[in-house]
Amino acid sequence: MSLLKSEQEIELLKQGGKILSTVLRTVSKQVRPGITTDELDKLAEELIVSQGGRPSFKGYGEGVPFPATLCTSVNEQVVHGVPGGYILKEGDIISLDIGMQYPKDTGLYTDMAVTVPVGKIDKQVKELIKVTKKSLDIWINNIKPGKNLYEIAGKVQRYIEDKGFGVVRDMVGHGVGHAVHEEPAIPNYEIKGTEFILKKGMVLALEPMVSLGDYRIKTLDDDWTVTSLDDSQTAHFEHTVAVTDKGCTVITQ
Repeated sequence: MSLLKSEQEIELLKQGGKILSTVLRTVSKQVRPGITTDELDKLAEELIVSQGGRPSFKGYGEGVPFPATLCTSVNEQVVHGVPGGYILKEGDIISLDIGMQYPKDTGLYTDMAVTVPVGKIDKQVKELIKVTKKSLDIWINNIKPGKNLYEIAGKVQRYIEDKGFGVVRDMVGHGVGHAVHEEPAIPNYEIKGTEFILKKGMVLALEPMVSLGDYRIKTLDDDWTVTSLDDSQTAHFEHTVAVTDKGCTVITQ
């Protein structure tokens, strides 16, 4: 599959991205103490289907396919948290990660995520969310044709680490559009001596993942949920963007 998307494909991605963004905002507004992650997942699926899309995460993967529409990663869970009976409580934070194919079965893929506080949260955790969101802005503000992807990753890494947080290394962003995951892999840290030059028409899912403590991770027995190794809280933000003549445009907004 081509890493470059046509103008027509990018217009279709923008349509899907606008829908997906509206879905995620609606789901995010339901985050509160007392609601379960399964309830959030069911709402996300209903909204996507009602808009003519298909949840792209549900059934994804070999071996143990992902069972839900929404990844609900709470506190120390970095990504791929499986929705269930967990009841959100005051002081939690939750990453809501969602993907959609639009139109369903024949369309293109978009992907996005936000981290949301549940009621009042600790001051340091609030700063964690702020820094993670800002690191996504650094990505977006530096994407343009001719730039080396890994140099931008280095800027993101330095910003996060200068703030005293850990950059998750074993989970990365990715290309997206024709499939849920495409090349290139997009780390949030610099790989010296490595080059990937951005071109107009590339569509990227940029997603910084940041930890209060150890950046290393582990995967739980469900084969999906990824947590910080030391159980420190983590945050995650993501947008799908298209590389344009002079920079990039955010598709999921």
